[in-house]
Amino acid sequence: MKSDLPDLFPGFETRFVEANGISLFCRIGGSGPPLLLLHGYPQSHVIWHEIASILSAHFTLVMPDLPGYGMSSIPPVSGNHEAYSKRSMASVMREMMRVLGYRTFFAAGHDRGGRVGYRLALDHPDTIPRLAVLDILPTSDYWDRMNRVFGLKVYHWMFLAQPFPFPEKMIAAAPVRYLDHTLASWTAEKNLDCFAEGALEHTRAWFCEPDRISASCEDYRAGATIDYEHDIADRNAGNIIRAKMLALWGDKGIATSVDDPLAVWQAWCPHVEGHSLAAGHFLPEEAPKATGETLLDFFSS
Repeated sequence: MKSDLPDLFPGFETRFVEANGISLFCRIGGSGPPLLLLHGYPQSHVIWHEIASILSAHFTLVMPDLPGYGMSSIPPVSGNHEAYSKRSMASVMREMMRVLGYRTFFAAGHDRGGRVGYRLALDHPDTIPRLAVLDILPTSDYWDRMNRVFGLKVYHWMFLAQPFPFPEKMIAAAPVRYLDHTLASWTAEKNLDCFAEGALEHTRAWFCEPDRISASCEDYRAGATIDYEHDIADRNAGNIIRAKMLALWGDKGIATSVDDPLAVWQAWCPHVEGHSLAAGHFLPEEAPKATGETLLDFFSS
C-alpha cells in the first residue's frame, strides 16, 4: 500500500483495532454518541470523507475498513467462506466497538457495509438501537429475484461468486480498468466525476493487491452461500429487525431494480422508514449533502 496517499480526514485519529483476530484500520473522530460507518464494494472507509464533517459535529464517527478491504487484515479463505460471512463481519465490528469502549452504538452502512449493518441488528439487537442502510436490499431478496433484469443489473454478484481463481485472474489482468469501470457504471452519470481524485487514489492503491482482490471475491462467495442461508433461517424463524431503521436508495441506484424498495425492507422491519435520493448507487459521494443531512436527522431524532 502506498504511504503517500492524501489525508482525507484531517484531525481524525488513525488507528488499528484488534477484534476477533482481525486487525481493522479505522479513522475515528468527532464528538457525541458513537456512530459506526461501514463502506461497501469496491471501496473502503474513504467513502465517508465528504459527509464526515456533517456528522462529526454531532457524533463520534468510527469508520473502519471491512476485513480484507483497504488496510484491514485479510481473513483466511475457507471452503464455506465463513470468515467473510456478514455474521462474522458483524461480530468483528461489535467486538471492535467494544474494544473502543462502546457496547451500544448507531450504525450506517452502504452496499456490503449495509449487509453487515442489518446482520448486526439481527444477531445483536441489544447493540444497535438505530440502523441506516444505503442502496441495498437484503441479500436473500436479491438472489431470490435473480431474473433477467436483476442478472443484468447486478451481474457482478454472479461473476465475483464464481470459484477461485476465475474472477481473481480476470480482475487482476487489469485491476484499475475493472475498478474504474465498475465505479462509473454504478453512478447516475456513468462516469467518475463524483469521486474525489484523492479517494480514487486510495481505492486504486489497495484494489491492485491480489490478496485483496481475492478477499472481495470471497465476500461475494459468502453472499451466495452462507449469507443467503443465514437470511433464510431468519425469515423462516420470523426474526425481524427491531432497531429503528432507515433505508435510503438512489433514484438511479441498484435498489431500484424493484418497484418499491421500502416494501421489501418492511418484510424485515415493519417500522422501517425510507426514501430515494437523487443519485446512483454511491449516495455518500453522489449526494453527500443530502445523504449527510438525512443521516443526521435520523440519528438525532
